[in-house]
Order: sequence, then structure tokens, then C-alpha cells
Amino acid sequence: MQAIFGPGDRVQVMDLEAEQGLTGHMRAPVYCRGKTGEIERFCGAFGNPETLAYGGDGTPAQPLYRVRFKQADVWPGYAGAANDCIEIEVYQHWLKAG
Repeated sequence: MQAIFGPGDRVQVMDLEAEQGLTGHMRAPVYCRGKTGEIERFCGAFGNPETLAYGGDGTPAQPLYRVRFKQADVWPGYAGAANDCIEIEVYQHWLKAG
């Protein structure tokens, strides 16, 4: 699968449980689901962790990105500096343009 995002692109992490009722092994941290951040870098393409978790072969490989979020956008009531960030690696199939 081809990477569709690049550094600086704004993306939103999908919340597939809330949006589609999906449950099970999901490789996007709960605290970042539904949040908007910025692509920091493309990390490469790797086996799909959701299918690997259930004994599949992980194909097709999924592009993986490091996404930067402002801490205040992730944690309600965050009292740190306005420019504090957290970076999380998220697979492309969890992201949409934001």
C-alpha cells in the first residue's frame, strides 16, 4: 500500500470503535482516537498489526507515520506549556485527512 500523507499534513486518528462499532485488537491508542495532529514523518511500511494479531500474514503492508499532537489537544485540562507535544506512531488505515 502506498503512503498518502507527507510531513506537515494534518490528519485525524479515526475512532473505529465509536464510528463503526469495531472492537478487538486495534493498534491506535485510545487517547489519540478522534484527535487531530500533524504528520512528523513517514516511518516505512510494515505488516498490518491487526491481522497479525489474529494469525494472519499482515498483508498488505501498511504505511506507518509518526504523528505529532499538541498535548492540550490530547489531554483535557492539560496545564503544561502550549507548545508541549506528544508523538505517536499510527498506521495509515487509522488516519484520515484532518
